[in-house]
Amino acid sequence: MEHPEMTVIYDVDEAVATITLDRPEAMNSLTAAVKADLLAALRRAAGDEAVRAVLLTGSGRAFCAGQDLREHAGNLERGLGLANTVRDHYNPIVLTVTSMDKPVVAAVNGVAAGAGASLAFACDFRVAADTAKFAMAFCGIGLGPDSGASWTLQRLVGPARARELLLLGETVEAARAHEIGLVTQVVPADRLASAARELAVRLAQGPTRAYGATKRALDHAASRPLAEALEREAELQDELAATSDHLAATKAFLSKERPRFEGR
Repeated sequence: MEHPEMTVIYDVDEAVATITLDRPEAMNSLTAAVKADLLAALRRAAGDEAVRAVLLTGSGRAFCAGQDLREHAGNLERGLGLANTVRDHYNPIVLTVTSMDKPVVAAVNGVAAGAGASLAFACDFRVAADTAKFAMAFCGIGLGPDSGASWTLQRLVGPARARELLLLGETVEAARAHEIGLVTQVVPADRLASAARELAVRLAQGPTRAYGATKRALDHAASRPLAEALEREAELQDELAATSDHLAATKAFLSKERPRFEGR
């Protein structure tokens, strides 16, 4: 998982896989090596039955500043353009985050810009430090959105606000981000790690299969008419009705006991 210029730290505890972008001297900006390691870590978490929630964060003063522009400039000078990084790296990363049948929490500890902000928006929850900042920096360097920002932003804040954020590219402070729905929660910077982990552990102790089905139902319904959404809900409910968690939780409810979920 290591390269000379960066490290992605992967750790599992209490059924939570914590993935940390650890390139603080470059504000955790994304080189090809970083993107490859991040994708590998996300796929590892998605495929590990012992992992029931994922916590994504960055080290130092930034969550992720987006694409490493030094590497990008080098590619441009060599005539490589984007070097197909959107299709080969960003798209698979975002699809892995959004499609895994486990909740993903972003702990936004500082600046989240460009693809870094898009990565946070792809997560199911965003807990931000009160010092965090978001910037859709794409137009500022003559590019359009990538990493799913054109899809996720509209669903988080609505099409008009998404257009404003993407076209103007102005920095959004944490309090404003919470006000318009970009983040789930804002906490003091010194409490971010504990607050985000508390949420991730809570999710890891929940009905993992039901969480995954809920994510799939929401994604399906976002672009389908009501009748199709209803049918998809029925299909997913049939699947969940046979799970151990549903059977145990139903018995616990009837016995007036608190259910204990095992993610099965």
